[in-house]
Amino acid sequence: MKERPLKKIEEHFGKVTDPRIDRTKEHKLIDIMAIAICAVICGAEGWVDIENFGNGKRVWLQTFLELPNGIPSHDTFGRVFSLIDPKEFQESFRSWVQSIHEFTQGQVLALDGKQLRGSGDSVLGKRAIYMVSAWAEANQLVLGQHKVNEKSNEITAIPELLKMLDVEGCVITIDAIGTQTKIVKTIVEQGADYVLSVKENQGQLYQDISWLFEYDQQYKFEHGAYDHARTVNKGHGRIEVRECWSISDPEYLRSLSSFSKWKKLQSIAMVVSTRITDEKNTTKTRYYISSLTNNAEHLLQVARRHWSIENELHWVLDVALNKDHSRIRKDHAPENFAILRHIAINLLKQEKTAKGGIHAKQLLAAWN
Repeated sequence: MKERPLKKIEEHFGKVTDPRIDRTKEHKLIDIMAIAICAVICGAEGWVDIENFGNGKRVWLQTFLELPNGIPSHDTFGRVFSLIDPKEFQESFRSWVQSIHEFTQGQVLALDGKQLRGSGDSVLGKRAIYMVSAWAEANQLVLGQHKVNEKSNEITAIPELLKMLDVEGCVITIDAIGTQTKIVKTIVEQGADYVLSVKENQGQLYQDISWLFEYDQQYKFEHGAYDHARTVNKGHGRIEVRECWSISDPEYLRSLSSFSKWKKLQSIAMVVSTRITDEKNTTKTRYYISSLTNNAEHLLQVARRHWSIENELHWVLDVALNKDHSRIRKDHAPENFAILRHIAINLLKQEKTAKGGIHAKQLLAAWN
């Protein structure tokens, strides 16, 4: 028997507490959430879009929703999502993701923060919110998200998000802001490994690692037990060459002034990326610390996969779902709408029968 369209939504999102007073309820909460999810999948960017979608698809929606008083107004959608507890909504989201996703040993999970630019209001003195997201690169899925406290930053939000997820056996990647001893401790205690970027903001750690590699590079890495890997990619009018040198020599690691503070630190790596075009050549050098053993090829793959969160998630949110132009600002609405976008991306990424990118899939979903 074919599964009802509402079954999974009811199973995982039906536990969200209805914030409304009983006498004001004209529409079922599960109907409001289901219409919003479907609408955002089809390209809705705000509450008016969601109401218009509901009215346009009312006949179809009535095949699996009760709709006792028809389609809610855009004011109702906005008011309800501004009141829904985002922690409950996020927990329902994570429960839903876990039901459709199975971790594989060594899977790369990229963590990164992004500002919801339109969520701020300068007139009211309200700052735009930041959300830290966890992205499963191999499965193309958002696994969870956590709002950064207004008086804090990503450094405090990252451990909170990690504790919400089952990351045992995974490899966690974070940009340099997440290269903190407390975050490393959380990762290891959760049973995961890490590959973390090291930049100038790390002070002495960056100086120690860069000096080691720069010194040995002068002698073509003949003095240390380095592992080396190289990849070449051609396309779009350019050639990209990536090289990685890594080392796990205990003597090298102990030479880092803060070595003892980094739990389970087993290797350091240097990745040199060169882009060759007709106009010019550009080279970037990046450094990493890792709990993985010395395997340059693997470390290079993991470091490269981290950028999937930027290219496959943040770019899609900005371009296909027009996130930065959203003016949803009231109370919990920006955070809850961010979760709606993540639900939509997860489902659109898993859709394999339709040809084309995310925008093409949105159009097809709206048309049929």
